[in-house]
Amino acid sequence: MKQIKDNEVRWGILGVGNVCEVKSAPAMNLIPNSKLVAVMRRSEDKVKDYATRHGVAKWYTSAQDLIHDPEVNAIYIATPPNAHLELTKLAAEAGKPVYVEKPMARTYAECKEMIGLCEQANVPLYVAYYRRALPHFLKIKKFLKEGKIGEVRSVHINLKQAKSPELIAHVDTNWRIDPQVSGGGYFFDLASHQLDLMDFFFGKITRAQGFSSNQAGHYEAEDIVVGNFTFESSVLGTGNWCFTTAKSAEIDETVIYGSKGTIRFETFGKGEFTVESDKGTEKYEEELPKHIQQPLIQTIVSDLLGQGICESKGDTAARTNWVMDQMVKERL
Repeated sequence: MKQIKDNEVRWGILGVGNVCEVKSAPAMNLIPNSKLVAVMRRSEDKVKDYATRHGVAKWYTSAQDLIHDPEVNAIYIATPPNAHLELTKLAAEAGKPVYVEKPMARTYAECKEMIGLCEQANVPLYVAYYRRALPHFLKIKKFLKEGKIGEVRSVHINLKQAKSPELIAHVDTNWRIDPQVSGGGYFFDLASHQLDLMDFFFGKITRAQGFSSNQAGHYEAEDIVVGNFTFESSVLGTGNWCFTTAKSAEIDETVIYGSKGTIRFETFGKGEFTVESDKGTEKYEEELPKHIQQPLIQTIVSDLLGQGICESKGDTAARTNWVMDQMVKERL
């Protein structure tokens, strides 16, 4: 794959919305040999405001104009998923590496097309599954490799969230629950992080199936999903996601069961987890970075400069879309 030869990654961002305020874009100026040089948004007022507040020299209202800016040599696509395929195509045709938000696309078929476009253009494709680079998840992976809980038998994901009055009031403008924009509902938005993390820990999921439904009827997308899956490593998995529970029922817990103990953690919480065994319970905590995507973006910069490897690329991210497609295929 084509690498950046002038020893500096100069980022241009398409779609500077909320994710670019703290989570991702500010980190690009904190990493050695990395710089944010241009931003784009269709609203001139909003893109000018962002560029002013964040000290970005150039702004555009056209994706094509930013992509073809000669100073920009890497593209970050921070738009909703419905634009990922087309913008990846434009960036790849311009010969520029692509970093795209998650989920990678609305469907597995779109993911495969994105991979093909980047392969044809010989440019790398990265996806913002940044939990792969966070310190507590790296420690969990290390413990699994070392056999701290013995041989891994199974994993269970349990995510329940209550519907909020704000959600119901903004159904028409919330793209995360519009399948035409996001691919599905909050399952696609949140479970994608969890299922990608499972891929990171245990490798490729080779079989997946499930049931989905819209029980509350507040919007078109699914609001509940149950599923099971198997890994090529022989680990078995189950998941249960619901986004219309009571507030008292809310939970974010993933449990990894091994022959000698268990590991429990929250996907969307603090950098904490516990290891339980017959000897007792051990608690671990790692400090999370202010800009949560910074560790992953660091690996992308290193990869682009030929100095390291990024663990979140198009092929791994596409696998997560495939799993989600299988789980929502049978809608009740």
